[in-house]
Amino acid sequence: MGQKYLADGKAVSMRLWDGEEPGETKPEARRSYETVGYVIGGRARLHLEGQVVDLDPGDSWVVPKGASHTYEILETFNAVEATSPPAEVESRDED
Repeated sequence: MGQKYLADGKAVSMRLWDGEEPGETKPEARRSYETVGYVIGGRARLHLEGQVVDLDPGDSWVVPKGASHTYEILETFNAVEATSPPAEVESRDED
């Protein structure tokens, strides 16, 4: 999915989105983990449970576990995310 895992523990993991290019908005998803993120560079738009949140450098965000959401990349995007529990365990990203 384009991410690079940086650290991985039993209850939390951290990953880097590096150079994500604009493209088609992905279908909405509901994940079995909570996500918090921080924008390093670029711009994106988070669609979260009917709300729209613009993400610019220095912004942070939270996607609660089970919340319907998708990201629209507007400008080459770099961000760090932490997920709890770890997203990659038992293929949680494929939900």
